[in-house]
Amino acid sequence: MKYVEAPAIYMGNEKSIFLAGGITNCPDWQSELTDLLQNEEIVLLNPRRRNFPINDPSAAREQIIWEFNHLEKADGISFWFPKETLCPITLFEYGKWFARDKPVFIGVHPDYKRIEDIEIQTELEKPEVNIVHDLDSLASQIKSWI
Repeated sequence: MKYVEAPAIYMGNEKSIFLAGGITNCPDWQSELTDLLQNEEIVLLNPRRRNFPINDPSAAREQIIWEFNHLEKADGISFWFPKETLCPITLFEYGKWFARDKPVFIGVHPDYKRIEDIEIQTELEKPEVNIVHDLDSLASQIKSWI
């Protein structure tokens, strides 16, 4: 596994997956998923920075541009909706990328407040996509794809 964390730029051409999901006000689920995928032949594109420069006025713009570019570059996108936050940006990315021709893997914590929205939208747009409810199952789906 290779690991690329924002704001580092990924320029390779190996199979990659973007870790879309909550960053603010939720646990670091990205680290857990990274651990579960550590022995796989995949590049993980992680938007969660260890040290986000919150006092830098240009940091938000840099972050959004990084995410935009790396969502485009990724071969697949893994979505995780944690219970602690509604993840408005993730919902936006989900709507944008879900309808495109790119593999998506969807995990939703059972206590996520808008779980029904995710389930219904997925059923209507891509009924073949199986939503899972824990990170172990999400990692298993990604491993099967790899």
